[in-house]
Amino acid sequence: QVQLVESGGGLVQAGGSLRLSCAASGSIFSIVGMGWYRQAPGKQRELVAAITRSGSTNYADSVKGRFTISIDNAKNTLYLQMNSLKPEDTAVYYCKADHLLGSSWGQGTQVTVSS
Repeated sequence: QVQLVESGGGLVQAGGSLRLSCAASGSIFSIVGMGWYRQAPGKQRELVAAITRSGSTNYADSVKGRFTISIDNAKNTLYLQMNSLKPEDTAVYYCKADHLLGSSWGQGTQVTVSS
């Protein structure tokens, strides 16, 4: 009932910036929270940033001060602004929506940061 489509991934040099987008469709009124996760080779999938309906945010320690999560309700789109990127940020990034029937995931988008 909730579909997520990501965009914005790519290759960037260390110190650069990217903005990931996740467009939601379907039963968007059932969404209670959204977040970004990432999984790098040899590592577990981890929460990068989350945002609640009230606008409260939570960030992994490794990205605090560099990444910003936000929602544009008019466009039904979740964003992750990533600044000062580091090689260790290289991973597949997934957006997630928590809704009344469970959780939905995007397809994932590759972010590669070169040194």
